[in-house]
Amino acid sequence: MVAKAKTSGTSALEIKYTQTESLIPYANNSRTHSETQIKQVAASIKEFGFTNPILVDDSGGVIAGHGRLLAAELAGLDEVPTITLNGLTEAQKKAYVIADNQLAMNSSWDIDALKVEVERLVELDFNVDLVGFDDDFLQLLEPAEIDLGLTPDEKLQNFLEGDTKILRLAYSDDELGVVVDLLDKGMEATGAPDYSTLVFGLLREAAGKW
Repeated sequence: MVAKAKTSGTSALEIKYTQTESLIPYANNSRTHSETQIKQVAASIKEFGFTNPILVDDSGGVIAGHGRLLAAELAGLDEVPTITLNGLTEAQKKAYVIADNQLAMNSSWDIDALKVEVERLVELDFNVDLVGFDDDFLQLLEPAEIDLGLTPDEKLQNFLEGDTKILRLAYSDDELGVVVDLLDKGMEATGAPDYSTLVFGLLREAAGKW
């Protein structure tokens, strides 16, 4: 099946369903995809459909969409939607492999707006895991509404060994005890339910003064 789309100033783009096994990943793709992320993409495809075609050259070489291809293979899809980008030079192909990933990373989140959207998804009983954030980040957004079923000890363990494991690199065991004591005092003073919420709140407050 082929679908055509055209925008002003460009030639028509054709969306064609291509055999998954016939696509050729770029051997020197510098963007990596963890097993967790591939599973997230596969779950997204299952929920929303394959809404973002893989971009390929006229030989079936993948230019953009390596993660989606891996997710399709994991999901057992025999065919995936593709768009062939004709006429690109070798330099343009190599550059777009990088640009397709990096340009998206150059954006940022409006945390307050994101928080509202996540709260609404929770109200609608939607599985917020499907939006791609990990549990720690979701907890920072709205710990009171998004119950991850973690005990206080588990929250502390996640904080010390998760994204903030740099603490163990920056401090000795004795120094870390002092840091934890300060965090405890901060929780008592602010009413924050856990360390992550306390630190995130302090960072947001500080950011407003920078």
